[in-house]
Amino acid sequence: MLGYILRRILATVPVMAIVGLLVFSLLYIAPGDPAAVIAGDQASPDDVARIRASLGLDRPFLVRFIEWSSQILRGDLGTSIFTALPVTQLIAQRIEPTLSLTLVTLFLSIVVAVPLGVIAAWKAGSWIDRSIMAFAVIGFSVPVFVVGYVLAYVFALTLDWLPVQGYTPIARGFWPWLENLILPSIALGGIYIALIARITRSAMLDVLSQDYIRTARAKGLGTSTTLFVHALKNAAVPIVTVIGLGVALLIGGAVVTESVFNIPGLGRLVVDAILRRDYPVIQGLVLLFSFVYVLVNLLVDVSYTFLDPRIKY
Repeated sequence: MLGYILRRILATVPVMAIVGLLVFSLLYIAPGDPAAVIAGDQASPDDVARIRASLGLDRPFLVRFIEWSSQILRGDLGTSIFTALPVTQLIAQRIEPTLSLTLVTLFLSIVVAVPLGVIAAWKAGSWIDRSIMAFAVIGFSVPVFVVGYVLAYVFALTLDWLPVQGYTPIARGFWPWLENLILPSIALGGIYIALIARITRSAMLDVLSQDYIRTARAKGLGTSTTLFVHALKNAAVPIVTVIGLGVALLIGGAVVTESVFNIPGLGRLVVDAILRRDYPVIQGLVLLFSFVYVLVNLLVDVSYTFLDPRIKY
């Protein structure tokens, strides 16, 4: 198993190298002259030349890519063009809200979706199953921003139960921190819950038809023990897989959700950087999100060996 883990870790190196090449190429494949776009219509040729030099566009692509790669390996993601602050500092200032939103959404989605999928499989063909799957279809079809605006209107503006926007650091108290994340997490988790619930149902239906499940029932084991101990354990691999793949939904949805609820996280930073054509910030954030996605999928692959001893690598 240790050999497999080492091979998977090494396999992420060329993946991140390709991602880094694509991220760096953003400056060169962007339409028009990025330096002229950043400088604006009223900029002088000297201003454009200065920005072009700061971006490294006046040097050969390969030379600049090698320099940029060495900076990344040292943990230097560059400097923002508009704020003149290091990109790592900007990320450090914004990472807590995004990390909090992602973790709360992940916890909420798993706690809600897995039991729903198990119950739907247990009651396959019944009105309970059809109701849960209808909820999953709606959750997967309605855009995040629509759900966000509806939740904000009903629970924040109409009922005044929860804050409509903003973020409170966890250092100021657990409940004020959680209070600001409830509505964004529900809005962001809708698609994720629907996806996990559908995959859980499908995996459980396959497991529940196996002989050892019928044997467990014949031996008099309770329904909850049969479903959540024997069946769910053997259906865990596809469920964990979709949870890992769904991280991409969380990353993409966080950009929209943070904009709707005015959360000062990395999603808002991405939007602001794109609107201002702040390429160093865009490159740093895309590289960070890509690394997180690759790391999560690496952990998912490694978890297979613990979830199912029959899997050999």
